[in-house]
Amino acid sequence: MTKYVLGIESSCDDTSVAVVAKDGQVKAIKTVSQYEVHQAFGGVYPELASRAHLEAILPTIEQVMSDANITPSDLTAIGVTRGPGLIGSLLIGLSTAEALSMGWGVPVYGINHLRGHMRSVDLEETRTKYPAVVMLVSGGHTLVAELKDPWSYRLLGTTRDDSVGESYDKVARMLGLGMPGGPAIDAAAKRGTPVLRLPRPMKNDGYEFSFSGLKSSVARHIEKHPEVSLDDMSASFVAACMDVLMAKAERAVIECQPKSLIIVGGVAASPQLRDGMENLAQDHGVSLCLPPIKWATDNGAMIGLATWDYIEKGIKPDLIPKPNLNLETP
Repeated sequence: MTKYVLGIESSCDDTSVAVVAKDGQVKAIKTVSQYEVHQAFGGVYPELASRAHLEAILPTIEQVMSDANITPSDLTAIGVTRGPGLIGSLLIGLSTAEALSMGWGVPVYGINHLRGHMRSVDLEETRTKYPAVVMLVSGGHTLVAELKDPWSYRLLGTTRDDSVGESYDKVARMLGLGMPGGPAIDAAAKRGTPVLRLPRPMKNDGYEFSFSGLKSSVARHIEKHPEVSLDDMSASFVAACMDVLMAKAERAVIECQPKSLIIVGGVAASPQLRDGMENLAQDHGVSLCLPPIKWATDNGAMIGLATWDYIEKGIKPDLIPKPNLNLETP
C-alpha cells in the first residue's frame, strides 16, 4: 500500500499543502495565495501574512486530505517548513503540524525550505543526476552550491544584499507593474529592448551576488528620465540580471564539472532564464534540470518530497522556527 507525506509550506505569503509519495508523485495539492491581502502594500506585510495563514491552513489541509482520498493512517509523516522565512508565518505552520502530529499519532519533521526548493526539480519525475550544481533564485534567496549527493552541499556563494527575486519585485513597484513583480517584468521585457546599459554587480567576482546597486541604478534612471519606456527599462533590467546569473552558473559548471545544472526557485519560472540556462547547459554538455513552472514557486509538494529525504536519513530536526536557517543545516 502506498504511503504518503503531508507537506506544509507557510514560510512567507502562500499557504500550501500537498500529499506526496516517495517517488515524487503528487497525490493532491492546494495553495492559497495572499496576493489580494498584500497588494495594497506593494509587498508582503508580515502580520497580515500570519493572520491569513491562520485562517487558511486547517481548511486547506482538510481539502487536500479529502482530494487525496486518504486518512491519517495513510501518512508516513508530516513535513513542515521550519525556516528560513517570516517567523509569524513559520509559527502557524509549525504549531499546526505539531498539533496534527499529536492528534493523529504521525511523526512530524521540520524541513529546511531551501532544501525543499532543491527537491522541487524531482517532483513528478526524477531529473537530477549527481554530482550537480544548483542555483536557487527566488524572492528571498539567491545562491549557488555544489551537490555531491542530496545531502552533501557545498555553498559556493550567496547574495550580500537583495535576492534577485526581491530586486524584481522592487523594480516592478518602481515601474508601477504591480505584484508579483517577476512575471510582470518578464512580460514587459519581452516587449522591450535592452537599450539601457545598467551595471552587472560582481559579475566577474567569484560566486557572491549583489543586486542592490542594480536596483538603485534603475531608480536613479527613472528619476532622471521619467519618460523612459517601461518595456525597455524592464528589458534592460532583466538583461543585467541574466548576465550576472549566467556568469555565476557558467563559472560553477566549469569548476565543478557536474552532470546536472539545477535551477530552482520562483525566478526559475522566468522564460529568459530558462532559455539562457538551456543554451549554457548545451554548450557545456550538462543536463539542465528545471522544475515544471508550477513547482518553481513555494509549494507544499517540495516540502513533502524533501521530508522523504529526512526520513531516509533518520534526521529529525526540532520544530523551532528558524527565520535565518541556512542551506548547510538539515
